[in-house]
Amino acid sequence: FGGEVKDGRIYGRGACDMKGGIAAALFAAAALREAGVTLRGSLEFSATVDEETGGFAGMDYLAREGLISPERTSYVIIPEPFGPGRICLGHRGVYWFRVDTIGRTAHGSMPFLGVSAISQMERFLRQVSKDLAPALRTRRTEIPVDPPEARRATINVNGITGGQTDGNVGSPCVADRCSAIFDRRYLKEESFEDVKKEIETLIAHLAAANPDFKAELTDLMNVRPVETDPDAELVGTAAGAIEDLTGAPAEYVASPGTYDHKHVHNTGRVKQCIAYGPGLLHLAHQPDEYCEIEHLVRSCEVMAVTTARLLGVN
Repeated sequence: FGGEVKDGRIYGRGACDMKGGIAAALFAAAALREAGVTLRGSLEFSATVDEETGGFAGMDYLAREGLISPERTSYVIIPEPFGPGRICLGHRGVYWFRVDTIGRTAHGSMPFLGVSAISQMERFLRQVSKDLAPALRTRRTEIPVDPPEARRATINVNGITGGQTDGNVGSPCVADRCSAIFDRRYLKEESFEDVKKEIETLIAHLAAANPDFKAELTDLMNVRPVETDPDAELVGTAAGAIEDLTGAPAEYVASPGTYDHKHVHNTGRVKQCIAYGPGLLHLAHQPDEYCEIEHLVRSCEVMAVTTARLLGVN
């Protein structure tokens, strides 16, 4: 939390994701103002705090209230850490869901009298690893998701709980319930309906093969993939600013995870949205997180020039 500066980097929690981006965007707006640039339009700066937990009380709230809408918003730049030479056009979809396996409790000394929900969850996890995960690895999007490994569909077990434990004190019972939360990232080429149907089919097949297998599926969150047209005015203008200021053409990428673009596009109905900002994405959520100071300065310059060119200097 110290914000230490060393070897041209600023270190600290969130320095990359995404205090660096917030600082670069804020100073871009300040630079335009201090330079006396008068824009033919309004420039708004919004900082929200809940993007990591879904963004529903932040960016989605602004969009629901009409503060981000086609009537008053032409362009949106979200300063996520993709580096000063890259423009992020969108992200994969995400389906978070919970599976609860239901067993029958019994005394731990006589497990044969019960049905372990943990054992039933193990059956489900084994089928996910054996059947679903290999199938997902065969699906690949043409969208330039970075890193390239994320161009394939994926599934992860985010967490699992089961049994009757209280701290380190065990309870001698057969677990009658076990819950696991899954994170399924899906591609633009996949439909949510098919994604969910795969999970339902997996559960149905296990139940048909084993009368003791009982499971419930609960939707937690669904975000469909989004992508801004590479030929959009915002994309071209930002790319031109990047090339003019760095001497190299901009690289177009997409994000492996979701960010507030989904709310700008889906709720706000604003189609010209990109993510652009300082930092390196793989450093996010890591120990010794840092942001290159050169990235901060260059991204600030690009955002200022892009804004001036889009809104037009009066």
